[in-house]
Amino acid sequence: MAIASLGTVVLDCPDPHALAAFYAGLLGGEPVPDGDTWVELKGTLLAFQAAPGHVPPQWPSADHSQQAHLDLTVEDLDAAEAKALDLGAKPLDAEDRDRTWRVYADPAGHPFCLCAC
Repeated sequence: MAIASLGTVVLDCPDPHALAAFYAGLLGGEPVPDGDTWVELKGTLLAFQAAPGHVPPQWPSADHSQQAHLDLTVEDLDAAEAKALDLGAKPLDAEDRDRTWRVYADPAGHPFCLCAC
């Protein structure tokens, strides 16, 4: 029997409003702010929290681990990539076009993957 359920995945970032808008563009949902330092993305399990002095993870790097990343399932990898790049994503490891997944960083530097379903 489980003793807990997943409530929300929270990403630290320098600008929670901007990062919530980025993920709303990728995943849908509506950013719902709670002050200047917290934004939840309604309809998802994501929230964004201001972290002064935020240092983004580096991928791949043993010294600055990614700590965690999101795998986002998409139907059309090329179309999803174009949309993610338009929203401000940066490719980290998207050169291998034969794989069923590609790695990017969100505008705050958190790694995420687009994965073909």
